[in-house]
Amino acid sequence: MCFQAGMLKRLRTPVILLLLVLFPVVTGASFSAATAVEPTKKVAFVIDDFGNNMSGTEEIMNLPIPLTIAVMPFLPTTKRDAEWAHRKHHDVFVHLPMEPRKGKKSWLGPGAILTDLSDEEIRRRVIAAIEDVPYAIGINNHMGSKATADPRVMRVILQICRERGLYFLDSRTTDRSVAGKIAAELGVPYLENQLFLDDIYSVQHISKQMRLLCKRIAVQDTAIAIGHVGPPGKKTASVLRTYIPIVNSMAQVVKISQLIHK
Repeated sequence: MCFQAGMLKRLRTPVILLLLVLFPVVTGASFSAATAVEPTKKVAFVIDDFGNNMSGTEEIMNLPIPLTIAVMPFLPTTKRDAEWAHRKHHDVFVHLPMEPRKGKKSWLGPGAILTDLSDEEIRRRVIAAIEDVPYAIGINNHMGSKATADPRVMRVILQICRERGLYFLDSRTTDRSVAGKIAAELGVPYLENQLFLDDIYSVQHISKQMRLLCKRIAVQDTAIAIGHVGPPGKKTASVLRTYIPIVNSMAQVVKISQLIHK
């Protein structure tokens, strides 16, 4: 459905936002009036799994919005992708491989944080990962449903974050995570993911998730969503590009560092 700009100007802002959420395809003329009002809400997009020259890397990097780029350590394009993101003025995070409850350890990649490691070995691996990702200002977990629920493991990781002045973003791969509680105890800046955009690798699903995100934006001040390069990468980039004007009319797109209350 398309509305004339003159009709939009006579509508109040809440009605405009409702229309934008309900209609997934909107042309440039449809939301031009809404963008005249500076949004006060904020939304951050985090894109995971950089570091291995994954599909969609270039398409994501070239999106015209600020992003948080989560780069896995010790992989062929780890340094290239982190430096590329920094040149684009995106936030860079270490996408730290952490043990899941289900799945193969081989899926984690090198330097993974496992729950049977000693405190000393966890510390060594986390510090090595941080030092392998240039310009990293924070950490988020790759997988990690088992590790983020382990208080001992998370205390070691978050103590390093405190020492190094890093943020921690919980990807929320489990509702048993203790990361938020321990981060609060240690005074580590902490945020958590609210929505995975591309857990199913189809344009239809990613579009559905973007509509859910728009509904969240309509009722809350901030929102965080995670997408990925790799199998869904080009589809995620394409859907994000389509929705950028709609999201921009509802909220400021920001980096994770801009959501932290300092």
